[in-house]
Amino acid sequence: MALTTEDLDRLLTDAAARIEDVVTLTQRICAVAAPTGEEGERAAFVAQLWRERGYAPEIDEIGNVYVRRGQQEQGRPLVMLLSHIDTVFPATTPLKIYREGNLVYGPGIGDNSVSVAAVMTVFEMLDAYGWEAPVDLLAVADVGEEGLGDLKGARAAVERYREDIGAVLVVDGNLGSIVNVAVGSKRWKITVRGPGGHSFGSFGVPSAIHGLGRIIAGLAELQVPKDPRTTFNVGMIEGGTSVNTIAPRASALLDMRSINPQALDTLVAQARTIVEQRAGAGLQTEIEVIGDRPAGKRGEDDELVQLAVEVVKWIGYQPQCVASSTDANIPISLNIPSVCIGVTKGEKAHTTEECMHVAPLGKGIAQLLRLCMEASALVASRQP
Repeated sequence: MALTTEDLDRLLTDAAARIEDVVTLTQRICAVAAPTGEEGERAAFVAQLWRERGYAPEIDEIGNVYVRRGQQEQGRPLVMLLSHIDTVFPATTPLKIYREGNLVYGPGIGDNSVSVAAVMTVFEMLDAYGWEAPVDLLAVADVGEEGLGDLKGARAAVERYREDIGAVLVVDGNLGSIVNVAVGSKRWKITVRGPGGHSFGSFGVPSAIHGLGRIIAGLAELQVPKDPRTTFNVGMIEGGTSVNTIAPRASALLDMRSINPQALDTLVAQARTIVEQRAGAGLQTEIEVIGDRPAGKRGEDDELVQLAVEVVKWIGYQPQCVASSTDANIPISLNIPSVCIGVTKGEKAHTTEECMHVAPLGKGIAQLLRLCMEASALVASRQP
């Protein structure tokens, strides 16, 4: 059944009434540390929050938290909601969480505590309405989205339910943006090794640091296309033992990205040639793949993307279809209808001064609520 104007008005009113509840829940989630790779404590806390709401969550072997709403029959189509629970902050980071008027501050408050809280709130509202979905809804609070987590939580969730997934709604980012293009990335650890020696007594022996420098200089000379947008960056380097030692080892972390799989493959091939050929005589190089996020795209004429655009306009925002690297990379790369949307505006993400805006939350929750309802109807309409 299509939502009427009266239904839509009710969603907006009811979502606005939930704003303070969402803020409180977000702060509670944010207060539990969850560095990438160490999300266990927050996963357990999120699972407990689901139990308090009458659900029976499951935590898998890597720490994803699953909650399924609906008939829960094997093979029944579903709409998956992904919201990551990990943060970029070490476990020792002080989690100072506080509010100043319309802003709530805290490391990871908007990226991505508020999204996890939003999904819970939407399920609560659907339960209050007694709404029976034509397909199941599967909420996944997933791990490993940030940094070198390499989207392992999203990979595991999508692979587990791949045959049943009709659409994926990723909740992450800023309200008004619709991620329909997945920025792919390849991340390498490049290591150079040599014999080493004393800087004076063994002068002339090849240095791993010098070899790594030649590789980095070669990478810096690469020409990459602006369209499709393709980038690279050496983000960290380390090596050597002392100022008067010829370095026996040096390494660097390289990040390569593109919105186009073929352009990314070309860049990877060029970088590999440089790593293998530029270090110099007497040195050995190796490449360790430490990240591999697939690229992909859902066109703006895609039904789910069009639905997301319509819903963003409905809440009074100007929709922007953008490219980004999110959990949506996984389903988009597998040709599963997917979008990534946010539920509020945020500032200073990935810093300890991160904050989110409170006022937009009502519209953000209403947006997600309507998307769940109408994406479910869309998936059901495709069933034979």
